[in-house]
Amino acid sequence: MATLNLQHIDKIYDNNVQAVFDFNLDVKDGELIVLVGPSGCGKSTTLRMVAGLEDISNGKLLLDGKDITATPPKDRDMAMVFQSYALYGHMTVYENMAFSLTLRKENPNVIHKKVLAAAEILGLTSQLNKKPAQLSGGQRQRVAMGRSIVRSPKVFLFDEPLSNLDAKLRGATRREILLLHKRLKATMLYVTHDQTEALTLADRIVCMSMGHVQQVGTPLELYDSPANVFVASFIGLPPMNFYTVRVDGDKLIGEGFSAALTPEEQHTLRAYNGKEITLGVRPEDIVEGPDVPVTVSSNENLGMNTLVHGHIGASKAAEARISAKLKGWRDYKLGDTPSFTFSRKHFFDKETTNAIRGGEG
Repeated sequence: MATLNLQHIDKIYDNNVQAVFDFNLDVKDGELIVLVGPSGCGKSTTLRMVAGLEDISNGKLLLDGKDITATPPKDRDMAMVFQSYALYGHMTVYENMAFSLTLRKENPNVIHKKVLAAAEILGLTSQLNKKPAQLSGGQRQRVAMGRSIVRSPKVFLFDEPLSNLDAKLRGATRREILLLHKRLKATMLYVTHDQTEALTLADRIVCMSMGHVQQVGTPLELYDSPANVFVASFIGLPPMNFYTVRVDGDKLIGEGFSAALTPEEQHTLRAYNGKEITLGVRPEDIVEGPDVPVTVSSNENLGMNTLVHGHIGASKAAEARISAKLKGWRDYKLGDTPSFTFSRKHFFDKETTNAIRGGEG
């Protein structure tokens, strides 16, 4: 389909508020990139700059190597799917899907073939004569996607397309988008605040915060090797636990607990011996063991797993909270005092919040 290159892109509004800072990304042909982050992080603004709906303040945007920074939206050969569906209520599904081609005055026979082909891909063949008001939310979103498919654009752009759907429909439509990508082998840029969408859909994720790119990588890379505390806290459910600890040779000393370090971990932290760092532990990397005494505040059985929430030791302080996702069924009661061990640890510089890797100091 197409390659897309965003080079040193900034967005600065007239009131000198900067929404996006030095955004760089090379999107490969046929790649599905997901921009994820909290509200106001700049992800939708970035997508709108790619679509041409927002001016680019600084930097360049290349499509297949051609500079389209100043190209009008209608000439960019991109199709955008909005969260609001943006369907014409007085038109049928067929007419909505055919609308852009009708405006172009394409051959009616060609339009008919394209609409039928897109409808078959999306399971809308039996809905073509209905009006949007007669459809479910998931069906309306499929019509919006169909309207993009018939155009055969070089790049598909999705702006929070599932946010108006309930949880069950979100899951089903997410799978449809993934299948659509595999079938079309299209270049796609997808914006969401939902990490589940990002982790399940993306070839690569761009994690953003306050207008800055925090990390670009595969879903596994962001989950397994977060670049900093923000990425570590944003990716993963339940979220990662964080503690201030002091490195003391072969162990970490925290408030109310100590945790042994493997030789490899000792090597990674050799420049931090005697110093404080931030320790991050995912709930699923906590097992029952002797290191960390916990006072249980709640126990949630989820079938194959149990979520245990509590505080380290007897402390009720916020920084002593702990969440553990244990395999199997547990029946801890309020006030129970089990002990846990951290089976895997993530280390972050306390000042920069960046990940500590391989003995970096």
